[in-house]
Amino acid sequence: MRRSLALIACLFTVELLLFAQSDRPLLLFRHPTISRTQIAFSFAGDLWIVSRDGGDARRLTSGIGAETDPFFSPDGQQVAFSGEYDGNQDVYVVPASGGVPKRLTYHPSADTVRGWTPDGRHITFTSTRASYYHFADQLFTVPAAGGFAVQVPLPIVEDASYSADASHLAYVPHPQWQPAWKRYRGGQTTPIWIANVADSRIEKIPRQNSNDFNPMWIGNTIYFLSDRNGPASLFAYDTTTRQVTEAVKNEGLDFKSASAGPGAIVIEQFGALKLFDTNTHQLRTLTVNLAGDFPELRTQFLKVDPKRIRNFGVSPSGVRAVMEAWGEIFTVPVEKGDVRNLTHSPAIAERDPAWSPDGQWIACFSDASGEYGWRFAIRPAPARRRRSRWSARSSTHPSGRPTRRGSRSATSG
Repeated sequence: MRRSLALIACLFTVELLLFAQSDRPLLLFRHPTISRTQIAFSFAGDLWIVSRDGGDARRLTSGIGAETDPFFSPDGQQVAFSGEYDGNQDVYVVPASGGVPKRLTYHPSADTVRGWTPDGRHITFTSTRASYYHFADQLFTVPAAGGFAVQVPLPIVEDASYSADASHLAYVPHPQWQPAWKRYRGGQTTPIWIANVADSRIEKIPRQNSNDFNPMWIGNTIYFLSDRNGPASLFAYDTTTRQVTEAVKNEGLDFKSASAGPGAIVIEQFGALKLFDTNTHQLRTLTVNLAGDFPELRTQFLKVDPKRIRNFGVSPSGVRAVMEAWGEIFTVPVEKGDVRNLTHSPAIAERDPAWSPDGQWIACFSDASGEYGWRFAIRPAPARRRRSRWSARSSTHPSGRPTRRGSRSATSG
């Protein structure tokens, strides 16, 4: 315990110079939405907007809280989104050309935007504000011009999309507590049902216990994402023939979200944006450039707080310990000496350090290759060669190895 406290005390006083600039392309463009001419998406807690063909994006919102889940109005003139401007997540709408967002809901429950009604007069959102238990969302509509929210008469709705005439609703009828669980086939797999708005009669899209989500209604076709053939990809359900076809053969990482617009569907995959042409059925990746005053990219000093210490171990000699903090690998002395940063790579995340049995190497995981998981080894720097206080008084090294009285010694582990 005393050793642990000593190590934490040493690390707490160390400051890390964080150079977050990187020449890698920016990713993590989340929840895209598409109009006839533009694409909006969430990045770093703000909304951005870019040409439908990609290019230089401009910031659309800059609130203190997170702004997510953007959806273009049918005419492409407005963007509805979930915002935290006043601490709670509520429904907002902002002109696509920019301006001051207008708040539409005020309930203390979190309201998550799901789209628009086909006439463009109302915004749909899910909330637990009227639910019997907090885990089951229900669907509501609120006038885009302002007014009271109205509940859609369905017991549980996690996501939804109206048909063009608003007579039917394609929706996900129950939540999934851990949606990131890949290829999950338990009791919470999510189907897509089609409800008749007039009487709530249900039709089910055919499936074999797959995770179907993100429904998008275009004409007589309901597009949706599903992992029924492996990685989550884009599928299409013909409401006339009642047949499901795979619109995009995905052999890569999962499609995380998608949104339909005039003649195209914009897809999020591994933080990048892809455009699927519903006429030609061609898929292409968009190049999007962002320029902004991101606080995370400024050079800054950060203390290695004890709360940031992760995954540590002791050297074979017991003289030093190795640990991870802020994505860097440090070694620290048990009693006296310097704290050493072995990696000095703030733009790269190193994780899970482990000392080799002979004390000559430290291995860890890294995302230096662009994807987390590559394992590499570091040779710890030896201590500065100097007359040690212990060597002048004792014939025993702190590691337990014998040494001559008065000798100079250095050790890396």
